[in-house]
Amino acid sequence: MKNLILISACLLFYQSLIFAQTPQVNADRLHGNLMTLATFGKNAQGGSDRVAFSTHDVEARKFVKSLMEKAGLEVSIDFAGNLIGRKAGKNPNLKPISFGSHIDEVPNGGDYDGPVGSLGAIEVVQALSENGYITDHPLEVIIFTNEEGGVVGSRAIVGALSQEALQVVSNAGVTQAEGIKLLGGDPERISEMKRSPGDVAAFLELHIEQGGNLYNEKLDIGVVEGIVAIEWWEISFKGKANHAGTTPMDLRKDPMLPAAELILEVNRIVNSYEGRQVGTVGKIQAFPGAGNVIPGEVKLNLEIRDLSSEKIWTIYKEIEGKAKVLAEKSGNQLDIKHIEVASKPALADPMIREVIKNQADKLGLTTKSLPSGAGHDAQEMARIAPMGMIFIPSKDGISHAPEEFSTKQDLANGANVLLQTILELDKRLK
Repeated sequence: MKNLILISACLLFYQSLIFAQTPQVNADRLHGNLMTLATFGKNAQGGSDRVAFSTHDVEARKFVKSLMEKAGLEVSIDFAGNLIGRKAGKNPNLKPISFGSHIDEVPNGGDYDGPVGSLGAIEVVQALSENGYITDHPLEVIIFTNEEGGVVGSRAIVGALSQEALQVVSNAGVTQAEGIKLLGGDPERISEMKRSPGDVAAFLELHIEQGGNLYNEKLDIGVVEGIVAIEWWEISFKGKANHAGTTPMDLRKDPMLPAAELILEVNRIVNSYEGRQVGTVGKIQAFPGAGNVIPGEVKLNLEIRDLSSEKIWTIYKEIEGKAKVLAEKSGNQLDIKHIEVASKPALADPMIREVIKNQADKLGLTTKSLPSGAGHDAQEMARIAPMGMIFIPSKDGISHAPEEFSTKQDLANGANVLLQTILELDKRLK
């Protein structure tokens, strides 16, 4: 027992030495700013309706911009509506270390998701400024435009936002182009803002884990291995609509039957492969959609995610083959359309992963290496810069819901790891 007490005392002393030697974030301020941000778009159910381009989003960005300015950042809005905060470094010839996230939410979303990374990034700069610490590299905090609606801001930065994407209608009921104008951007000039590989020294994103690994295992920090690719398909079985009461069972061409069988096959096929890939049928539609009519067409959406695009397409080909067999057996026509969601796999930089883990270890925090099953702006930024992500626990693994929650200590842990990682990268990246 005495040995345990002695070890605990030594650990606390060690942590105090670390904090005495380097800046640390203000946990109360970070949490308070997050709770203030949460008031923009709060609905009666306790969730957030701060979808991109909404009035709530526009007003929240004014608040976030004020925080960036207080932290000593020079703030501007780029052509895609991204909020960009810059802080000069000692060496103007070095490329910036960039970090940040988003503040828009899904409809009736939670308060933590992207805002943790956004306000955590601002708090890091605030802590450095208060301690009079100037990095060699310039620092750049990016609050991205409409992450939830298709990583719009980050795609624009890397030159991957198409004209077709700008015409897509957002959850706020305006097109992406119209929404970008509302945020102070200029969609007609987006091509001018494209950055190339080498323009950014490194990109980091702090985020809640959208899953229960850290929470269930009572761990502090997730060191992200990479962000999975996401591929979507719309699969349609076309049969023959007819009266549900007068059409004999043996004379039907009911597309619901092959659709239902295929859904079961998706689960079986995806589970038959080694690894952590996932496959989901999350949407199914019957046309005309009446209870007393045999449907003439049934559409379902298939999504497959994995760190390997090759594995995704291997799994899909097997599912496609099964769909063809089921269509032929049931006398239905099969149509499959691949849906472009612009989400390619992005592996985290090995050196940055090492730094994140080492800095967490120095802070006495427990870690786990794991992939991200959700898409992030970091996924796009990885096209032009070495990328790393830091996860903190989310209670019960919940995200994109009003119940989303991370403790004040979790927030501080993640922001402190981000801060220490930036300082270490500032030394290594020359």
